[in-house]
Amino acid sequence: MMKHLIFLFLLIISCSKVESQVTNGIDYLPKSRILEIKNYIKGKNYNQNLAVFINFKIHSGKYRYFIYDLKNDKILQKAVVAHGEGSVIKNSDILKFSNTDGSHQSSLGKYEIKESYTGKFGKAYRLDGLDETNSNARSRAIVLHSYYCIPDKESADPACLSFGCPMLSQNSFNQTAKYIDGSKQPIILYAFY
Repeated sequence: MMKHLIFLFLLIISCSKVESQVTNGIDYLPKSRILEIKNYIKGKNYNQNLAVFINFKIHSGKYRYFIYDLKNDKILQKAVVAHGEGSVIKNSDILKFSNTDGSHQSSLGKYEIKESYTGKFGKAYRLDGLDETNSNARSRAIVLHSYYCIPDKESADPACLSFGCPMLSQNSFNQTAKYIDGSKQPIILYAFY
C-alpha cells in the first residue's frame, strides 16, 4: 500500500512538472511565428538578426513581449506589455482587436518600428502597420512607449491598459531602446493572437 502511495505521489509531481514546462515553454513564442517573420524579412531592408514579438494569447501580467535573436534562435529580452482597453471583453479572457481609430483596441500584425520622438510619455517609437489588420497604426498614433503602471516583473495581476499602444515598463523600454537605436536597419514587431 505504501509503495502505491509513493508511486502515485511521484507520478503527480512529475505530471505537474511536465505541465508547467509546457505552459512556460514553447507556447511563449511558437516556432511557426518565428519562421513566418524570418521568411517575411528575407531579402528586404529589415534587420535580419532581431525581431520583436508580442503574444497576446498570454495573460497581460506575464511576459509576452520578446526581443528575439533570429540568427541564434534565442530570446534576448522578455517583458510585460499592455494591450488596449477596448480589446477587453467583459467577464472573458478572450481579447478582441481592431484597426479602427477610436476603438482603443490593440491591432494584430507586422509593424515596422520607425523613428523615435519625445512626447507626453517621454521617448517613444512610431509604428507603421504592414498588414490590413494594422494599416492605420500611424494615423491612430499607435506607438511603442513606456508607462509608469507597467511592472518590470511578471505578476498574477493584469497589466494596466492602454489606448491601443504596446506599453512597457520604463526599464524594459530602456532595454528595448538599446536594441532599436543600435540597429542600422528597421526592426519588425509582430503582434499575434
